[in-house]
Amino acid sequence: MGAAGDGIARLPDGATGFVPLALPGEVVRATVQGSRANLEAVLTASPDRVTPPCPHFSECGACALQHWADAPYAAWKSAKLSEALTRAGYSDVALQPMVRTPLRNRRRADLALRRTPAGLALGFHARGSQQVVALETCEVLDPRLVALFAPLREVLRRLSALQKEGSAVLNLLDSGPDLLLRTDGPLDQHGRTALASFAAAHGLPRIAWARGNAPPELAAQLGSVHISLSGVRVQPAPGAFLQASPAGEAGIIAAVLAGLPKKLGPKARIAELYAGLGTLSFPLSQRARVSAYEASPEAVLALQAAAGSHRIQAECRDLERRPLLPLDLKVFQVVVLDPPFAGAPEQVAQLARAKVPCVIYVSCNPAALGRDAAVLRQAGYRLAAATPIDQFPFSPHLEAVVAFTL
Repeated sequence: MGAAGDGIARLPDGATGFVPLALPGEVVRATVQGSRANLEAVLTASPDRVTPPCPHFSECGACALQHWADAPYAAWKSAKLSEALTRAGYSDVALQPMVRTPLRNRRRADLALRRTPAGLALGFHARGSQQVVALETCEVLDPRLVALFAPLREVLRRLSALQKEGSAVLNLLDSGPDLLLRTDGPLDQHGRTALASFAAAHGLPRIAWARGNAPPELAAQLGSVHISLSGVRVQPAPGAFLQASPAGEAGIIAAVLAGLPKKLGPKARIAELYAGLGTLSFPLSQRARVSAYEASPEAVLALQAAAGSHRIQAECRDLERRPLLPLDLKVFQVVVLDPPFAGAPEQVAQLARAKVPCVIYVSCNPAALGRDAAVLRQAGYRLAAATPIDQFPFSPHLEAVVAFTL
């Protein structure tokens, strides 16, 4: 099985090819197109092949592995973390049990919108295509979000602001669903009224709108918005990044806290990099003073407003362009970083020079983690703990929390 969840096959000319929807050990008939192949038929099925639970599977590109039995799927996902750390130079990697996320638990959906001859398509992109698969159901998303698909599709169908295509980001907050709508045309008063009516009818305290990639503005505000992060109420900006599921968030927090040194003095300080809204800031602040760094001004403002009496100081800083230097890092006993998909090569290089006693890396990309972990290993860091987290069921994506110590 390849890293993206495609079966790896030996092609007739001896080259390697990738066959989506095929499983290890199967004999299949497929049409070869370069290094990829389109599956036409499974001639000899793997005993691990199961019936996908979602009717959209194989067409929708959001899930890649619904056809694989749970036990080999889980073993393959955990192995992705072991392999990344082994490539980084760590031997005898002992993983913690993988944290599993229940189905229908995801609270965030980034939906594509497109007008077609058949009507308005609302859903995720098809596998390897810009075509939008019109979704009626989803095995991964919280049912409260899925319930909005049909009425949202209807109101958008009548919205002149959506001329050809756009997007809809739905976040399920504690205050209710929160919608950020992006369209390719201007939003007129009729459209604002329609969105306000939709919000009132379906319990959305807020709908924000933007044309293209412009900054969003309020289209309808019927109440306050908030989400609880470790018991602290935070008011996120429209479309704000959240951990994909409450269960995944809880698993990440637990693994990060378990990776902290057993004894932190009363004056201990933690640097939290790529802090976002404070998902990790608030639980970390129960153990030490936290300096939280984040590039998004909106996220920093939300974190600062919610910090209150918590031991958190938040600063807006683009760590890609301005990583913390060894002189900045020398006052910290722990650094916790949760970088984007590409990892944090510039910042990790500075961490390696600074010799911070404990580094806890929250990863959403095993390949980037492996590259950055190799830098830490060369600087003398030992692997203290590694926890795989399956926050995106049925997908090839794996999150992880890895603790390094000197």
